Amino acid sequence: MIRTGQQYLESIRDGRLVWVNGERVKDVPSHPMFKPLVDIRARIYDMQHDPKTRAAMTWSDGGQDFSVGLKLPYTQEDWQAKRQSTDAVFNDIKGVVTRVGDETVGEMWSLYDGQDVLNEVDPQFSANIRNHIARVIEQDPFHVSANTDPKGDRSKRPQDQDPDMLLHVVKETSAGIVVRGAKYETAAAYANQAFTKPTIANWGDEKLSDYAVGFICDLGSPGIKMICRTGFAGRAPLDDYPLANRFDEVDTLVIFDDVLIPWENVLFYRHTKAAMFIRMTLHRYSAFAFVQRILKFADMMIGAALFNARQTGLDKQQAVQEKLAELACYREGINAHLTAAIATATKSPGGLLMPNQSLLMTGRVLACSQLNAKMHIARELCGGQICVTPDAAAFRDPETKPWLDKFYTVNEDWVAEDRRKLLAYARDLLNSDYAGHRLTFQLFAQSPPFAHLAAVYRNFDWNQALGFVKESAGLSDGVLGKKQPGKAA
Repeated sequence: MIRTGQQYLESIRDGRLVWVNGERVKDVPSHPMFKPLVDIRARIYDMQHDPKTRAAMTWSDGGQDFSVGLKLPYTQEDWQAKRQSTDAVFNDIKGVVTRVGDETVGEMWSLYDGQDVLNEVDPQFSANIRNHIARVIEQDPFHVSANTDPKGDRSKRPQDQDPDMLLHVVKETSAGIVVRGAKYETAAAYANQAFTKPTIANWGDEKLSDYAVGFICDLGSPGIKMICRTGFAGRAPLDDYPLANRFDEVDTLVIFDDVLIPWENVLFYRHTKAAMFIRMTLHRYSAFAFVQRILKFADMMIGAALFNARQTGLDKQQAVQEKLAELACYREGINAHLTAAIATATKSPGGLLMPNQSLLMTGRVLACSQLNAKMHIARELCGGQICVTPDAAAFRDPETKPWLDKFYTVNEDWVAEDRRKLLAYARDLLNSDYAGHRLTFQLFAQSPPFAHLAAVYRNFDWNQALGFVKESAGLSDGVLGKKQPGKAA
């Protein structure tokens, strides 16, 4: 059943070993680096019970209520409900968070679609994925994803260096497999479970490998150690950095020091074909959730830029209107891809409703590849004051306040305090350490740009264009050949 925020908080007080900023963390929920996001995740759970938000957050089977975000998608209405649920979260917390579970469960659905691949090795593996998805729906855990390894020297095979640079199986037992290595996982320090899988995409002609392993890991398991990057929360005052202090999602190096994974949690093992399948289809569903977050980020950029232009009267200038229109086109381009991907969705190999892959993947390329340029347009519209404005303390100090009130008051509607708040918000959105981190994070959360384009190449229907040109140019049937790129299965 759906959990409460308090139940979630207690679930991560399980004795896990967590370090941040050179300190062993005694209590994750109350530690200042984690507390802002832990509180948000707890609030998401509580939104499932809140009368004001319950309808957007849950669905019922007639007897029990479950999370909308975790529901297997079979209809367009299911996808619309997921989109509305995610927006409800953003509106409630007044910001954007990425790793909160709804975006990760879609990776499990990709493996659900690959049950035939899993059955080639052991039918138990496909049963495990079905059972796990059912448990996720029933038990409502905070479920994250583990992808990137430390990797080491990429010019060498993992076997030719320290083998732990890529996570691998070191032993089989009657209870399960024992794994060793490390993975980077955002939010792992305050999550319940992680879907852990290999980074390698090209296995050559290898059919079996101890590195080709995917499993569900309980993040409180013995042998797991978590070393986190220092968070942004608390580094500077909330009034000056309103986003960094509230929405920083702490990334973690999760060390697997001979961790036992029970057989029922093993989703594939030693099977490079299964590993290749999951790497190729990993974002088949979860890309929708990731791109939806960039759509909301675009709204934040437009709002900050437009407020700044309007308060100074610059929104009446054609050059400013054109730049605002560029942001609007970017925003609506993302919106159109998401909307169309569901409107033209197709049935997946596992019987789910799969977003139109060509539209979803090209929408992801649009959202990610242009994000940095659109952030710079928003910077231009906000002007240089986002990098030169004094901090909040100066606006309150009796000696400096009168001067800042004088120079930062625009008119009777835009007084100095509102202008300071807007400039601080825009600085944290576009110019701060946190802003730079969020931009770079897309290379990790969304996968690198070359993988985006590879997904487009695999999913675009090339044959439609080839067929039209063949007829238009009067070419013979033979020019199409037998093997042509087309939509991926």
